[in-house]
Amino acid sequence: MNISILDQSPIAEGETPEKAFEHTRELVQMAEKWGFHRFWVAEHHSTSGLAGSSPEILMSHLASVTATIRIGSGGVLLPQYSPYKVAENFKVLEALFPGRIDLGIGRSPGGGNTIREALTDGNKKSLSAFPRLLQEVQGFIDRSLPGDHPYASIKASPMSSSLPETWVLGLSERGARDAGKQSTGFMFGQFISPDQGVEAVRKYHASFVPSARQPRPVTAACVFIVCAANDEEAEHLALSQDQWLLNVEKGTNTKVPAPESIDPGSWTQEEWEKVQENRRRAVVGSPAAVQKQLRELRDKLGLDELMGITNIYDFEAKKKSFQYAADIAANL
Repeated sequence: MNISILDQSPIAEGETPEKAFEHTRELVQMAEKWGFHRFWVAEHHSTSGLAGSSPEILMSHLASVTATIRIGSGGVLLPQYSPYKVAENFKVLEALFPGRIDLGIGRSPGGGNTIREALTDGNKKSLSAFPRLLQEVQGFIDRSLPGDHPYASIKASPMSSSLPETWVLGLSERGARDAGKQSTGFMFGQFISPDQGVEAVRKYHASFVPSARQPRPVTAACVFIVCAANDEEAEHLALSQDQWLLNVEKGTNTKVPAPESIDPGSWTQEEWEKVQENRRRAVVGSPAAVQKQLRELRDKLGLDELMGITNIYDFEAKKKSFQYAADIAANL
């Protein structure tokens, strides 16, 4: 089955944002070589540990250094932006790189209230407007806004024949319903919230309305993957992701720490329990163990595609983990 990558351009302890972007560039080129289907980049703001704040700009660079792999956003935080401008940004990208651009859209506020206000320049925008905003993005891309819509006379440029794929990133039945009603693909965020996948995918299929651009429902899930030659090595590598997630949730330093700097024995009982809870968002182990876990996730949710994210300290180990994942996907 198809396997893809989400990369947040994580910054390892002791490295710079520039180095994180170099790693993202190298990873997308390796991903294309290894046969990955898509490569998405994320949008995060006001954080020390994730470099990617502008997926559209990073996508343009990554598409220019590759030739065949699909490049997308995972995702654009639509409630903060104009649907018209989002549509035009991605129509430009699709015109530059025909048949290779994915518009992944999220409902997330992108951070606290201050960040939201900075992104909207102080305009009060409700997250509950997401279904309307999504409908308008689709309408601008497809030139299908109803005749009585106030912007029906406006064309989203360029008016090219090739159009980007649209995906909704969701964590629940609500996002799944929005994706289905607006004829988009649905990407479930297993790496964020692992509990509602079955219900969300079911709701997506039940809500799906075929369109010319998306005639059938397509489901995928994104999950943390740490794969190494054996379980012991994978567990060691995953320590940096475990600690990173703890730090993110505490709001402390969000750069990815080296596993050698982490002493699990110093974790409190509460932290131990949180690490175990977070492991439900991940698959960790040898190729055989990861293959089993990915197969179980695919079958449980009834997925068409899997997407992996790996936020560990050692970039060479991260590349190797994805190389294992590519081999595993070929045998799922």
